Amino acid sequence: MLTVTSVNVNGLRAAAKKGFVEWLAGTDADVLCLQEVRAEPRQLPEQVGTPEGWHVLHAPAAAKGRAGVSLYTRREPDRVRVGFGSAEFDGSGRYAEVDLPGVTVASLYLPSGEVGTERQDEKMRFMGEFLAYLKELRERAAADGREVLICGDWNIAHQRADLKNWRGNTKSSGFLPEERDWLTQVLAPEAGGYVDVVRALHPDIEGPYTWWSYRGRAFDNDTGWRIDLHVSTPGLASRAVKGSVERAATHAERWSDHAPVTVVYDL
Repeated sequence: MLTVTSVNVNGLRAAAKKGFVEWLAGTDADVLCLQEVRAEPRQLPEQVGTPEGWHVLHAPAAAKGRAGVSLYTRREPDRVRVGFGSAEFDGSGRYAEVDLPGVTVASLYLPSGEVGTERQDEKMRFMGEFLAYLKELRERAAADGREVLICGDWNIAHQRADLKNWRGNTKSSGFLPEERDWLTQVLAPEAGGYVDVVRALHPDIEGPYTWWSYRGRAFDNDTGWRIDLHVSTPGLASRAVKGSVERAATHAERWSDHAPVTVVYDL
């Protein structure tokens, strides 16, 4: 069995003070993918920067205090990579991957965007480059007899079932038609060729949501978005046996505005 957990920590230094350290000590995950770390490795407390029992790859952004992804693995990876060959984005702390036996696992933090601003333009540029890389990665892995798993904050709700208030967000970044169409391409057999693992495991339910705004009572009312995904090649997706969102019991017990998404794969 391979248990993989992905979570946007909304600042790892802050999360460490709110309960992440205790959560990390208790997790059964074999691989942990973090997004929005927002710190240089030297700025992190030892218990989260280099925790005992884990091999850690940190990929901070060149812009201090922004983005940043990390991968924690119980066994030492055979290979690591930061970035996906993009002149614009490889220093932005948005993608890193590790090779483990038979599978490449990546941590992704796709830009969030904001309609009518340069941030949305940046998001669209990232998406264009990243889809090309996803196809290349899948083909390369297939040639090597490997599976691929990209975990992270994709910052797109794909279908109406993936956010509570879809009617009020049809013109919002994260649920724009062009963003949803792009994710459809990622998941189309004739295009990207990947699978949304948790949706495949739970095809007929609303959510399960993974992010709730800190504003208002979004968490208490479960007015959330499902934007944190496990996206894998079909062979690995077919071996997923259980997928769940580790939603905190109460608002006060949250250490991030996102919740961990965990999938167990029977390898």
